Amino acid sequence: MKVRRSDRLIDMTRYLLERPHQLVSLTFFSERYESAKSSISEDLTILKRTFRTCGTGLLETVPGAAGGARFIPYITKNEANQFVNEMITALSEESRFLPGGYVYMSDLLGRPNVLRQVGRIVATQYLHETVDAVMTVATKGIPIAQGVAESLNVPFVIVRHDSQITEGSTVSVNYVSGSSQRIEKMALSTRSLKPGSRVLIVDDFMKGGGTIGGMQSLVKEFNSTVVGVAVFAEGAFEGKSKVPDYTSILKIDATTDHVEVTPGNFGDQIFTTDCMSELKK
Repeated sequence: MKVRRSDRLIDMTRYLLERPHQLVSLTFFSERYESAKSSISEDLTILKRTFRTCGTGLLETVPGAAGGARFIPYITKNEANQFVNEMITALSEESRFLPGGYVYMSDLLGRPNVLRQVGRIVATQYLHETVDAVMTVATKGIPIAQGVAESLNVPFVIVRHDSQITEGSTVSVNYVSGSSQRIEKMALSTRSLKPGSRVLIVDDFMKGGGTIGGMQSLVKEFNSTVVGVAVFAEGAFEGKSKVPDYTSILKIDATTDHVEVTPGNFGDQIFTTDCMSELKK
């Protein structure tokens, strides 16, 4: 049954948004809506312009018999700054202070809307990079990794401090904790990560960078490459960080009686756009 263009546009939008970075052929859409490929191409042109001008993402079209359309999500500067300001307000409450210079933020990392925005911000930083997997360490980094992996449409793998029998054989490394300077151990199942993968490491919080440094070593044990490092928040740290290059969304400096939260170093890949003014052109 032939579908009206308005209905077709709505369903195509939903389909593409649910499958970021996945190439969908024109033939698939043509058969799905019983419409000519020329009509589908016109629809994709409309979606491409709207996605771009509204800051939803890029709609990449691939020509040829095996071509189609691929939705690549990103976030605009205005939307990212608004989200970061909301997080700064929420995390600046003195009641969130924890001993050791940490700040309680588990409640925020349990909110789907927060994880979705974090995923979009991190995905925008690596818009032009090929990422095969997202890596994090159990336990608080898992929701962040899931949000980032969803935006990139790639698997995420979980590194554990103690291996479990259900994971089969594992690869383990020892590392020095950046803040406590203790020797720690982390392990990853050999089936979790394919050799030669390009890995994005994410975590919820970083101080000295020891844990992330351990994950970087673990990636090398799998003969894979670290594409980048991203954290939700970085804490104040006296000394040299074990991770010189990374993306942070927030910076947190917690003293005994004060919590100061400021924007992180994200922003190089964030786009500036005004949806309504662009659409009126």
